[in-house]
Amino acid sequence: MATESDTTNLQRKVERYKEVLGNTQRYREVWNAGLRKIIVEQLGLLAKATGLDAEIEERSEIENLEAVVFSLGHSESGLGEPVGGDLRRDLIKQNGSLVYQQLFNGKILVLINFPFIEKYGQPQPPKTIAIYRPEELKEPYFLRHLETFMADITAWEDYDDDVPEPNQRIGFKMNFETPEQ
Repeated sequence: MATESDTTNLQRKVERYKEVLGNTQRYREVWNAGLRKIIVEQLGLLAKATGLDAEIEERSEIENLEAVVFSLGHSESGLGEPVGGDLRRDLIKQNGSLVYQQLFNGKILVLINFPFIEKYGQPQPPKTIAIYRPEELKEPYFLRHLETFMADITAWEDYDDDVPEPNQRIGFKMNFETPEQ
């Protein structure tokens, strides 16, 4: 049988585990008691103050995995595919969104979903801004998150090759270079 001194380290781990489980319950209560509403209000105020046309949607398909989605909606992309004769089908563009997602442990994941045009390549994976305990998510953060979101979305919309990927080799020299011996 293990002695008390043998189980001290294990006891600390058990106490830490119980503390984390308690935090999960507390974080979920904070979300339900008003954090979700605060997120919606803050995003709405910032959209109104800046004239940004956005939709704010609360998603609650799964209890305790709820989300607030600040979406720029969708629109015609300007691209179209022929569907026969003189008909063409417009390709739809998802304009991007900023998401505040409650995680399984009650913490809040903030991420950016980039714009995406259907049938045109693969969508970029979401960009995680941060994961917060509910008490860490303060008013100034919403402004900072929206600034990051707008900078990233604008960069996506203004894509060009001014800054090529480091491994990208495009240009006339590529076919004429001789490998170094």
